[in-house]
Amino acid sequence: MDISIDSAEPTVAAPPAAPSDAAAAVLSGAMEQARQAIIEFSGDTVGEYLGVSFEDESAATHRFLANMPGYQGWQWAVVVAAYPGAEHATVSEVVLVPGPTALLAPAWVPWEERIRPGDLSPGDLLVPVKDDPRLVPGYAGTGDPAIDDVAYEIGFGRRQVLSAFGRDETAQRWHDGDHGPGAPMARGTKRVCRDCGFMNPLAGALGSMFGVCCNEMSADARVVDFEYGCGAHSDTPPAPGTGSPLYDPYDDGVVEVVETPEVIEGS
Repeated sequence: MDISIDSAEPTVAAPPAAPSDAAAAVLSGAMEQARQAIIEFSGDTVGEYLGVSFEDESAATHRFLANMPGYQGWQWAVVVAAYPGAEHATVSEVVLVPGPTALLAPAWVPWEERIRPGDLSPGDLLVPVKDDPRLVPGYAGTGDPAIDDVAYEIGFGRRQVLSAFGRDETAQRWHDGDHGPGAPMARGTKRVCRDCGFMNPLAGALGSMFGVCCNEMSADARVVDFEYGCGAHSDTPPAPGTGSPLYDPYDDGVVEVVETPEVIEGS
C-alpha cells in the first residue's frame, strides 16, 4: 500500500465576516429584546448588561451578568439573528455560560486517575489496569522440584511479576521519596543506611539500592535508600562531654561521724 504525504501547508479558517452597518445596528439594537428573553426564560435573574459581540454577518451575542445564587461570575448569553435587510432581530437561544471569574467545578478526572497513594482503605479492592506496564507474566512451574524451588526463591512462582519498567519506576519513586538521599533527614547527617546495622537489604534487583529499616526509633518497617541516613545510625557515637562525672563509690553506712571541738563548745 502506497502512503502519500501532503506537504501543503494547512489552511487556516478565515475569520467570520462582519455584518454590514445596517445589520450591525439591528443586531446590537436587540439588547432589550434579549433581556426580555432571559426574563421569560428564568425570571428576574438578569444583571448588568456586559455588551454585544458579533458571531458572523447575521448573528450576535448579547451578554448580561447572571444574578443567581451559586452562580457568581456567570453570564447570560443571548444569541440573536437577522437576515440581510431585516428590520428586527430574532432570538435564537438563551444560555447560561461561565464568565472569566466564574466559580467552576474541578475538571472531570477518569476514575483510574483519581486514586492516589494513601487512598486505599481496609476492605477496598483496587484492580490493576489492563496491560499494566509494571507487570509481566510470571514463571510457570516445570514440575521439577529442583528447578521450581530455585525459581520460587528468586521471585517466580506467581502469575505476574514486576517488570523491568515497574522495577525502575519503583526504584525512582523510592529514591525521590521521603526516605531517599534528598530527604531533609538524610541531608542532616553524614552517615548513610548502606553501612547501618539496623538496615536489612531487600532481595532481588532492588536489593542493590534499598533495604528495610529495623530501628523502631527511626524509619522502622519502611524501605530506605542505601544513601538515606538519620541520627539513629548504628555507628552514632555518644556526644563528647555528656553524662555525669565518674566518682569512686563509697558506703555511707560505714562512715564515722566525728564532732569537732568547735561544735562541742558551741553546744
